[in-house]
Amino acid sequence: MCLGQQPQHDVTYLQDFENALNLPFLLRMNNSSGLTAHVENGNSSNSTNFMDQKISVFFSIIFMTVGIISNSLAIAILLKAYQRFRKKSKASFLLFASGLAITDLFDHLINGTIAVFVYASKRDWLQFDQSNIVCSVFGMCMVFFGLCPLLLGSVMAVERCIGVTQPIFHSTKMTSKHVKIILSLVWLFAILVALMPILTARGYHIQATRTWCFIKTEYIEEWRDQFNLLLFSFLGILSLAISFMCNAITGITLLRSKIRNHQYRQGRSHHIEMIIQLLAIMCVSCICWTPFLVRFGG
Repeated sequence: MCLGQQPQHDVTYLQDFENALNLPFLLRMNNSSGLTAHVENGNSSNSTNFMDQKISVFFSIIFMTVGIISNSLAIAILLKAYQRFRKKSKASFLLFASGLAITDLFDHLINGTIAVFVYASKRDWLQFDQSNIVCSVFGMCMVFFGLCPLLLGSVMAVERCIGVTQPIFHSTKMTSKHVKIILSLVWLFAILVALMPILTARGYHIQATRTWCFIKTEYIEEWRDQFNLLLFSFLGILSLAISFMCNAITGITLLRSKIRNHQYRQGRSHHIEMIIQLLAIMCVSCICWTPFLVRFGG
């Protein structure tokens, strides 16, 4: 063995000793790399959540604004038409339609504002609604503004059915005063249904997406929760069924009627126009509400 040559086991020993000396530094490097990656992932996640929040707030404001503007224009047009046809059979339909547009306007205004607030608060209900007041108000508004269009749609369908099948009775009984009373009763009834979860001491609950409140829909064990949910579903399905039946009767009556002169034709044309509008309202209601009502009513 040469004097300048080190034994193999000595070299291995020196390498192990050097690695041992460098071990704390290597550990710090690995930990700092992991910490850096964790911080970067955290920052990326926070940035994504922040962008999602901004997008949600932005679209909520857009939908609310579009709803308010469109319903405001509809109310202005309907009220102007009501003043024109005040003493004709079309006046009652226009008054009902105005009531529907006013209801939808407040729906976008109130529910839209609460939705924007919820999104802007990062859906942290425990932070901004510890007393459950916001959730209760939001839930009542969802039930009220969800049920009112269905009830008003069915009332409008009944009104047109009477106007076509019983024109004399309609012209003598369906006055503006009676229409306003019916509108008030519909709104009061919807308010009573919206208050039922509060009156039955069950309250409203935050839904799975944490973006809205409604009657309890999952893990229902209390019969009062089931009753409130079934009541809402039953009234909604009943309203759609009444609308469908009355619109069908009205449509069949108009198809069977024989148009003999121009004046009679003009008298029927505005009925057809209103029936088309009612069918549009009914179709939208069916598409939007039927899956929801059937699911919670089943």
